[in-house]
Amino acid sequence: MCGIAGWVDHARDLTRERHVVQRMTDTMKNRGPDDEGIWLSPRAALGHRRLAIIDIEGGRQPMIADENGDPIAVLVYTGEVYNFRELRRELASRGHHFRTNSDTEVVLRAYLEWGAGFPARLNGMYAFALWDVRAEELLLVRDRMGIKPLFYQPTGSGALFGSEPKAILANPLARPAVGEGGLRELLAFTKTPGHAVFRDMREVRPGHVVHVRRGGITERRYWALEARPHTDDLETTIGTVRALLEDIVARQLISDVPLCTLLSGGLDSSLVTALAQRALGAAGAGPVRSFSVDFAGQAENFKADELRSTPDAPYVVDVQRYVGSEHADIVLSAAQLADPAVRATVLCARDLPNGFGDLDASLHLLFRAIRERSTVALSGESADEVFGGYLWFHDPEVVAADTFPWAAMRTRLRGSSSVATLLSPALLGRLDLPGYIAERYSEAIAEVPRLPGETGKERRMREISYLHLTRFLQLLLDRKDRMSMATGLEVRVPFCDHRLVEYVFNAPWSMKTFDGREKSLLRAAAGDLLPRSVLDRRKSPYPATQDPAYARALRAQLAALLAKKDAPVLPLLDVARARAVAADTGGPADEVSRSSMEQALLLNDWLARYEIDLAL
Repeated sequence: MCGIAGWVDHARDLTRERHVVQRMTDTMKNRGPDDEGIWLSPRAALGHRRLAIIDIEGGRQPMIADENGDPIAVLVYTGEVYNFRELRRELASRGHHFRTNSDTEVVLRAYLEWGAGFPARLNGMYAFALWDVRAEELLLVRDRMGIKPLFYQPTGSGALFGSEPKAILANPLARPAVGEGGLRELLAFTKTPGHAVFRDMREVRPGHVVHVRRGGITERRYWALEARPHTDDLETTIGTVRALLEDIVARQLISDVPLCTLLSGGLDSSLVTALAQRALGAAGAGPVRSFSVDFAGQAENFKADELRSTPDAPYVVDVQRYVGSEHADIVLSAAQLADPAVRATVLCARDLPNGFGDLDASLHLLFRAIRERSTVALSGESADEVFGGYLWFHDPEVVAADTFPWAAMRTRLRGSSSVATLLSPALLGRLDLPGYIAERYSEAIAEVPRLPGETGKERRMREISYLHLTRFLQLLLDRKDRMSMATGLEVRVPFCDHRLVEYVFNAPWSMKTFDGREKSLLRAAAGDLLPRSVLDRRKSPYPATQDPAYARALRAQLAALLAKKDAPVLPLLDVARARAVAADTGGPADEVSRSSMEQALLLNDWLARYEIDLAL
């Protein structure tokens, strides 16, 4: 995994802008701590920071393809292409010669062989920029599911690009300006494809290629979810899911550096761990390393609720013993989670204050600890979106709601779909978040592919699945990418393999719930690999600390913030309400209060640290 940055400009000589390109590239240091490279030409400048995973010695970037000693294409690339060995063999049979063993060179040669349509041949997680020297054209390409990020900003005579907004903001042509539309997107808790919050900035949409030419910028889709008849019976479907997962996990174990799995004791991560252990054992390697997160005092503080009925720790132990992984628990304290320095690190990793509070902090601290022992981790992320695992997939009231189901669930549980409860009523009225969310929901529903004659529950559940795969999952993938890459850890997500996503998306909902439970197909496919306790366990989201000390620390920090008359967030807050929340001397804060305090603290840090020009 790596970080990329660059600049294309048809009106200036970029060979004179090395210092700017260097500054842009330097912002990606955490994503790529192992090496760096910059390539300059009059019209294009490409920067790269490398996290070496495959072909440690040979995979340096920017990578150049030449003809008679002259460059014809230059690539900066981040991610992994899991079918690169098959593509390499095919390209070799077509006369291509390779100097390295890296997947980067395969991507570069694939473009030379098949042209701009080549991303459809790739299986993996990736984001890259490819400069065609002869055509003077830049291609920005992002993987199908949006696992790896890629942003760009038009400049009138070209474009700036980077793995994260900070790379673009390091160029003097870009400003950290945010208007009402950006603030709405920031607070809406959904992910609008292409929206980057910062004014004039865009995110390359999943499954798309952006072309930057002298005549302007265009965008082309190379992949989208499609509705297709599912003709396999139940037994065949379960077998296909199992076969796909075995192949996917085996492919994603390819690495020249230490590798591990993230284990929560839930069905998804446990299955990835079991399949990894089996594949490594068959190859004469292993045991697989596994890591989990827990909190000091969690056994004493844990209280079941509608979303989290059980703590993770007992199930992690069951899986570790059953599978035989080499396991380590990372135990975090409330003081660590509430540490302002950790919050600042999380904010700088995201570039935006749209995080998940202590969930972001704990994930970052988990990854930081893992990075001391591994460079690559496999995650169970996205299985719930693919197989229908969340509680709200199975709540009739939520399913019937004319909005995003996660927003409807939040309203049912907490009385509001928003965590922006400390913002001023005047600001909230101006932003009209309910109206913004309704518009985004209508846009998403209009995109849903359908089968002819599909009606009733099957039609609605296809919509629910599509919303999760295109609007909710990206929030989680962004979080996982930023929190891991801030520590130089590559996290892979087997359940995002497009072959699995396409196949399960088209399986009927009646088949996905054939045993009356969530994730029936996945549970059946995992039946012989996991202990009974895990197979019977109800879905439980990523854990949150329930230590009262965390809420007390937030209240103290919010009170200190409110005492600063020059705090930039104050004009956005309902100060009286914020003071009441900060003065509450009760025990653990409810989730809405806690999230609202986290949001206010993050917003203030963001406005100050990034010197945001908030145009409201």
